[in-house]
Amino acid sequence: MTEAPPPDAPELAGRRVLLGLTGGIACYKAAELCRLLVKAGAQVRVAMTEAACRFITPLTMQALSGQPVFVSQWDARPNNHMAHIELGREAELLLVAPASADFIAQIAQGRAGELLALLCLARPDGVPLLLAPAMNRQMWQHPATQRNVRQCAADGAQVLGVASGAQACGEIGDGRMLEPEDLLHAVTAALAPKSLAGLRVLISAGPTFEALDPVRGITNLSSGKMGFAIARAAFEAGAQVQLVAGPVSLPTPYGVQRSDVTSALDMHAAVMERAQEADIFISTAAVADWRPAQKAAQKIKKDGSGATPALQFVENPDILAAVARSPRAAEGKLYCVGFAAESENLLDNAAAKRQRKGVPLLAANIGAATFGRDDNALLLVDEHGAQQLPHASKRRLAQLLIAEIARRLPGAASA
Repeated sequence: MTEAPPPDAPELAGRRVLLGLTGGIACYKAAELCRLLVKAGAQVRVAMTEAACRFITPLTMQALSGQPVFVSQWDARPNNHMAHIELGREAELLLVAPASADFIAQIAQGRAGELLALLCLARPDGVPLLLAPAMNRQMWQHPATQRNVRQCAADGAQVLGVASGAQACGEIGDGRMLEPEDLLHAVTAALAPKSLAGLRVLISAGPTFEALDPVRGITNLSSGKMGFAIARAAFEAGAQVQLVAGPVSLPTPYGVQRSDVTSALDMHAAVMERAQEADIFISTAAVADWRPAQKAAQKIKKDGSGATPALQFVENPDILAAVARSPRAAEGKLYCVGFAAESENLLDNAAAKRQRKGVPLLAANIGAATFGRDDNALLLVDEHGAQQLPHASKRRLAQLLIAEIARRLPGAASA
């Protein structure tokens, strides 16, 4: 039996996050967000406007954060009686979630009538300010709100945008606050090192499905979890990320642009189009090597005779090799990374595949042992030999792989 991997360090271990709440029904989501931040290892301090206290109590947020909650700028608990200065000095990041239309207007105009607005204005240089708007769809669409959002962004705040859906007022549209899991990812990304800042990363993930008839097809056990984890890690490293995904049931990582495809031919077309603008291509998808030569127009049925259908197959295009041979890759403008899921002789098969595909780096694993799991172990193979990454969660391995790719990029400083 395979030993369970050692637990990864908490995502935000020791990071100091100041969470601000303004008045809005989305405060109920802020409670879950606070719980997720603490679970991820962050030290969370909470500041609330008086309007926020109408929707959720400071006692609730104190229980979830494990820290005293601040509401008034006149709070005398800090040693110098300056909560608006001390709380900001202690924080590495300030997130306002929910950020109401009124509060966004205050920040855009530089008003400082209450503690949370003061904290935003007085935060030290280098401390990111993230705003997670939440309001009625018409309030969000109003020209004044959009003007204020643009001004906040121009002044250095990161406006995280809004989700669309049913609202507490009964209307449907844009204006919902992002979900707590997305906001956790936004915080993680804002605090992560930007080793791929300004680069464009293209990732393929998941299986392909090759149809035999309208209801059956050939596929494999790839879950897409590794590719999706890499997409998230690349975004956190500062890259613009495009993800081409086969048929999987996974949520799109925050900040990632996703395109869904089904067959190998679909994936080939999508990847080749997007590779023209990419700086890095990471091919994690488990693409079918063959597809049926003909797709039956109707379901293939048994006729009772015991005879089996005669199926003919044709080879699918080699997506990774095609990208690696493209002019952009040949000119050194596109760095290609392949994946190999082997069943035996991992190092020999991976080294041979790297040579055959013509890529500088290949990540290999024993596929049958990791399909669908949340953990993995990767062997990185390049022209110099092999490097073993530890058995860990796919999330952690994705971060390690992105760091290794950044280190290997042409022109990167040696580690």
